[in-house]
Amino acid sequence: MTMRQKIEEAAARYPDQRSAIMPALMIAQKEHGYLPGPVLEEVADILGVERIWVYELATFYTLLHTEPVGLFHLQLCDNVSCMLCGCEDLLEYLETALRIKKGDTTPDGLFTLSTVECLGACEMAPVMQVGDDYHGDLDVARIDALLDDLRATAGRVRSVVDDASTRPPGE
Repeated sequence: MTMRQKIEEAAARYPDQRSAIMPALMIAQKEHGYLPGPVLEEVADILGVERIWVYELATFYTLLHTEPVGLFHLQLCDNVSCMLCGCEDLLEYLETALRIKKGDTTPDGLFTLSTVECLGACEMAPVMQVGDDYHGDLDVARIDALLDDLRATAGRVRSVVDDASTRPPGE
C-alpha cells in the first residue's frame, strides 16, 4: 500500500480532514524517516488542507522530525522530575559518550540526541525515549548498557541489510 493510500485510509475515519493531519504525518514520517518540506506539502495535498496547518503540527510536536535523525533517536526528558533526578548530568554524560551535542547526530548516523519537555513518565525519572520504548531510572551504568544494546542491534540490522543487498534478485 502506498503512503497516499495509507493516509487516505486513515483520513476516512475523520469527519474533518484537518483532524487527520497528525495520523497522516505519522504515516509519512514512518515512510520517509522524517518530514522534509516536499513531504509536508504532499500530506497537505492528499488531505486537501492548508499547508500551513500541516507545517504547524510538524514543527510543534517533538515526535515529528523535519530534519533527518539517527537510527536511534535518544530523547531525554528534562522536565522538573527528571531534572531533580539528575537528567542534566546524564545529558552531559551522553554528549561526552557520543561525542555530540544535544540536537546533533553521530557521524555514523546511529544516534541523534535530543531533550524533550516531558515524557509523562515521572515515576521512572530520569527517563529517556528511544523509538517507541521508554528507559527509566537512568544512571550512567544503565545508559552504557542501553548504548551497547543499541549498537549491537544496529550491527544486526546492518548485517541483514548488507546480506540482502548482496543476494541475487529473486532469492
